Amino acid sequence: MMPQPSSPSVSVVIPTYEQARFIERALDSLQAQVLTDWEAIIIDDGSRDSTAELVSAYLHDTRIHYYRFSENRGLGHALNEGIAKAKAPLIAYLPSDDVYYRDHLRSLKTCLETQKGAVLACSGVRHHYNREAAGQIPEFPLQLVQCMHRKMQVRWVERAELESDDLERLYWSLLRPLGAFAESGSLTCEWVSHPMQRHKLMQEPEGGINTFRSHYRVKEPLRFHTTVGHWIDEAEHYRKMRERPDTLRSASGLKILLVGELAYNADRVLALEEQGHKLYGLWMQSPYWYNAVGPMPFGHVEDLPRDNWREAVKQVQPDVIYALLNWQTVPFAHEVLMATRGIPFVWHFKEGPFICLEKGTWPHLVDLHRYSDGQIFSSPEMRDWFDTIIPGLSLDKPTHLLDGDLPKHDWFDQPRAPLRSASEGDIHTVSPGRPIGLHPHHVAELAGHGIHLHFYGEITHGQWLQWIEKTRTLAPDHLHLHPNVDQSRWTAEFSQYDAGWLHLFESSNGGEIRRANWDDLNYPARLSTLAVAGLPMLQKANEGAFVATRTLTKQLGVGIFFDTVDELAAQLRNCGQLRAIRERVWQQRHLFTFDHHVPELVDFFRLVIASTSRKQTRSRTAVESAHLQSRRLA
Repeated sequence: MMPQPSSPSVSVVIPTYEQARFIERALDSLQAQVLTDWEAIIIDDGSRDSTAELVSAYLHDTRIHYYRFSENRGLGHALNEGIAKAKAPLIAYLPSDDVYYRDHLRSLKTCLETQKGAVLACSGVRHHYNREAAGQIPEFPLQLVQCMHRKMQVRWVERAELESDDLERLYWSLLRPLGAFAESGSLTCEWVSHPMQRHKLMQEPEGGINTFRSHYRVKEPLRFHTTVGHWIDEAEHYRKMRERPDTLRSASGLKILLVGELAYNADRVLALEEQGHKLYGLWMQSPYWYNAVGPMPFGHVEDLPRDNWREAVKQVQPDVIYALLNWQTVPFAHEVLMATRGIPFVWHFKEGPFICLEKGTWPHLVDLHRYSDGQIFSSPEMRDWFDTIIPGLSLDKPTHLLDGDLPKHDWFDQPRAPLRSASEGDIHTVSPGRPIGLHPHHVAELAGHGIHLHFYGEITHGQWLQWIEKTRTLAPDHLHLHPNVDQSRWTAEFSQYDAGWLHLFESSNGGEIRRANWDDLNYPARLSTLAVAGLPMLQKANEGAFVATRTLTKQLGVGIFFDTVDELAAQLRNCGQLRAIRERVWQQRHLFTFDHHVPELVDFFRLVIASTSRKQTRSRTAVESAHLQSRRLA
């Protein structure tokens, strides 16, 4: 047993959360330090893996202390708790997935002792398996594992204020006014690269706010800003929704179990709760950044425990299971379907069957359609395409049509902005998100007609850098980049433009639904974004082809269709026609809200429930009849 130093010279704060596979390596590297008068303060931020069991084997070393929170409270809180418990005048950090080399603590301590006025010392660090940095890693903030600083009154920014991967913003910038940052000149630690690193879980597109929420089991709304993303303030954004009382369940209200994920505009489901229905949530694990999973930051959805969900479903006894939405949730939705036979099950599929083929989950997707009690398709074209996969599928059971990404009507109350073209003369078009199908030469052709393109979404900009550079070379004055726009500002921001781009593509299905691809079948999420602002929707004419967006926008009279840029330019210059289309979009924009479709959706749920009950009654009757017949024969 290593005796605890009466007055340790360094306190090593070890934040950990479900990193049992790493923590032994980290603790071994700490115990191998040349400097021995340290104490370790392990702050377990709510782990449910075997961390506690593994750490217990190290507690014979009286320098090591272990504290565990019952639930995750965030990195900032864990570090502040560790510093508060520290006895030494110097604070070092050892995240449980990182490693010290044997002279790490001594070299940093020596650096602080010899560099007058230094408040922090940082070491060189190995990173990304085999790369090395003499100090701060290029394009990253200083990492915890490479830093030691004097114990100060400054506190780490905690979750209630901000969650970020930017440690500079969370703490280092608060230390800088208090003294110099020195470098030890020695490479003495490793920032270990692996898929579950905190910054990777936070940054889109591999991570993101929903990935972060799911992994850390965050229950409250987040203020979230990564070094590569836009600012998200869920606390403010959803305040009114969250703080209102739950709607009392109506006498005829349903218990609806949401299964899977809610993708974009997740708050739409509150329209069901506002009509007196009780919502429960059972969410997929390991979501992508755009897979919205609970706990929902807008509240009013009661989550079931993921660890023992089968028993929880039995306790709740939902009237209907509403499983949705995209390809990532297919395996989990399938698992729930097979485990809850007897409970009416509705499968709502948005995107996308071709990815299920590619990923090998096609059999699960087919089962979801074949064995669900009711099914919802995002477009008529999607329904008809699936009828070629399973002939007669849409006639076999209750079937409904509803786009899966419709927003809630709450965001549709802003007035329209004045048109930029009214004062500037040139035509201004907008692409909220990726300008799919618009190639640089297209933008140059548009520029030749005095037509501008406004491209929104700073994260997307980073993924389209080459496209942006080439387009700016060809049309330097007609491409304009803008940051992401929150739902509450869709109308005010986008209504200043003359028209908005849907995905631009030429269909090749020739009017044969079996030949349709994803572009043909899909309603892109931006449909509603453009509708809320009253924008005519730009797309290729695609005459004679099955194209979902063409069918819908033709039916509503809200589209502008063209084959060439010259044709498009002529239509955009036709002020009377453009004004009429814009007014039709504005008058019908309620059709692009989820709330508008809730009564029909609930009627569909009731139809599925009744149909399932009849099937179960027929099944019981058949069993009883067979049993009676066998008794007679006996």
